[in-house]
Amino acid sequence: MLWGSVLGGYPRSGYVRHEMRDAERGDSAFLFHEAAIALASASVIGTQVASGMRYATDGMIDFHDIFRPFARSWRNVSIDGLIRYFDNNFFYRIPVFNGEPDPARFVWASRVKAFKSISSPIGMKVVIPGPLSFLLMGKNESGLKERELGYSIAKAISLEAKAAEKAGAAVMQIDEPILSDQEINDDLGDLEVELLSIISSSIRLPTILSIYFDVPRKEIYEKIINAKVDYISLDVADSPRRAMELINAKGFGDKRPVLGLIDARRIHDDNYDKIKDMARSVAKNHEEVGITTTTWFDTIPYSFAIRKTQLLGIYLERLGNDLKLEVINPITEVR
Repeated sequence: MLWGSVLGGYPRSGYVRHEMRDAERGDSAFLFHEAAIALASASVIGTQVASGMRYATDGMIDFHDIFRPFARSWRNVSIDGLIRYFDNNFFYRIPVFNGEPDPARFVWASRVKAFKSISSPIGMKVVIPGPLSFLLMGKNESGLKERELGYSIAKAISLEAKAAEKAGAAVMQIDEPILSDQEINDDLGDLEVELLSIISSSIRLPTILSIYFDVPRKEIYEKIINAKVDYISLDVADSPRRAMELINAKGFGDKRPVLGLIDARRIHDDNYDKIKDMARSVAKNHEEVGITTTTWFDTIPYSFAIRKTQLLGIYLERLGNDLKLEVINPITEVR
């Protein structure tokens, strides 16, 4: 059984970029700005629905980076200067923890309520930065020890997840790009498993642990396949040989695999035959396989992100036919 979903956010169209710039300058009325973002979000949701995805994101078009909406919504967290986001020509503002994070408002609940009827019959996927990425990519000025702050972040995320579930989300994705860092040590791997358990234990939603920009080193992967999540999503296309060596050697434990096979950082169409070979290798050992993009679409132009979404849907259907596997497409199930 196969299904598809775009991993995360979309880039902004030219119109949205100008609108957000005007809003920051105070040249756009608040209601006009909110309407523009809502229309742009509905557009990318529609693209995902039409492309046959199982789950849809709202595109996170108004997210400046993965952390900022949450940092701005939590008490005792401020925002510092810009720093490069991994090996992308892309930056994020550093979250600074001045105490235990405490949600003043929730990022996803209102978004799910606003867009779940638009995405129907496809379920809404909420995407939340993972506690370890928040911890290690932020600054700890709280006076708490690293482990204590990690637990506090996980508890704040669990409250966000519970609110999104109550609002009607279908699945929750926890993004942990920091796990692709080859310098992550074993103690941090153990901590990650503990923190993920805090989040997943608070909800009944299916949970996806998503790792991108590279695959974890073997010793870390051996730990996280024991984490309390339902799916593990790996960026396969970025380094196919190393990714497939890791998967073939360690598998996914009792987790269901999600494979990042559509390259979200390059504009060219992906090689279908290579994708088919990798999908076949994993599908022969698993009853269910998700197919997704390698990462968010932030770094490519909007038109190419739309093209890549459509390509994911096209390739998904071809894989179903060529591998003789059922493809979950909510559109075809509507009567």
